[in-house]
Amino acid sequence: MTLALDTNPEADARRARRVARASRAADVLETLGLAFLAPLVKAVAGDDPAGNLKSFARLLGIPLIAIALFLFAWGQLAPRVQTSLGALPGPGAVWEQAVALHEDYRVDQQKEADFFARQEVRNAELAAQGQPVRLHAYTGAPTFYDQIWTSIQTVLFGFAIATLVAVPVGILCGLSPTVNLGLTPLIQIFKPVSPLAWLPIVTMVVSALYTTTSGGMSKSFLVSAITVTLCSLWPTLINTGVGVASIDKDLVNVGRVLKLSTWTKITKLVLPSALPLIFTGLRLSLGVGWMVLIAAEMLAQNPGLGKFVWDEFQNGSSNSLARIMVAVLTIGIIGFLLDRIMFAIQSAVSTTTKR
Repeated sequence: MTLALDTNPEADARRARRVARASRAADVLETLGLAFLAPLVKAVAGDDPAGNLKSFARLLGIPLIAIALFLFAWGQLAPRVQTSLGALPGPGAVWEQAVALHEDYRVDQQKEADFFARQEVRNAELAAQGQPVRLHAYTGAPTFYDQIWTSIQTVLFGFAIATLVAVPVGILCGLSPTVNLGLTPLIQIFKPVSPLAWLPIVTMVVSALYTTTSGGMSKSFLVSAITVTLCSLWPTLINTGVGVASIDKDLVNVGRVLKLSTWTKITKLVLPSALPLIFTGLRLSLGVGWMVLIAAEMLAQNPGLGKFVWDEFQNGSSNSLARIMVAVLTIGIIGFLLDRIMFAIQSAVSTTTKR
């Protein structure tokens, strides 16, 4: 006796499409640093629900347990450390100050809106009297969010300059052993130099050369950005050179046989092969630049998160330590997000995303 199998080709096809879409969504989640959600998406789509739910519980549960243990240890140990400003703040105190900084931002936003509303009324009265109107900028102190945005703008500007310098020079080093031999001593000398050593030199050079008073970028912004550039370009330069020098020799021979121009060889053969190492250097450079920026802002008292930390340290109020901890956690989270963004770009333009 033969048993007929109950199959539904249409249902199987729909399930296969759901699984394929779930797999693509899982790849996107992993790129964004949300890999713990990938098994859940696959389970919902019907791809081995039991196994994927087990993986989801493990990927989510273990980090949550580790975070909970960290917060518990932090809460227990912090009150035992007494400083000149009192005990170290625990998680609760830090959260309170995070909420307070957000409230400060909302209050400042309302003050700014009121300022411009009053200015608009006053200018309307002046216009009605036939007098020239006067426009004034709001001059309130920068909020915590303003400091965050200033630091992000600065590091991205400095990182962009570093990339524009490091990638072409790295390609040149990788293609020419002579250039590589000549630049290697300079790279090895300047690569370990601390941002604290560069900062006075950069400050004096910018002050001497950048004398415009017609708006544009401020000197403090340029000083911080150039310091970031000088300290962050080395990982990209070195990794680009290594990536270009290690491309498959068969590709080089193909370029010779086809008599490709130098530009075509670089764009069609060299860069695609070297992209994984180039992006490794870019991610390292961005991380270095972010760390360098905070130190530069603290030392030079330039606007940004570094200055916020230093101002709170100098302030010495009972809430200063908690606010500094808020800034520390913010710096770490932003650094993580910047790295995820770079990894997402790498995934979009390169076929290899090995880390």
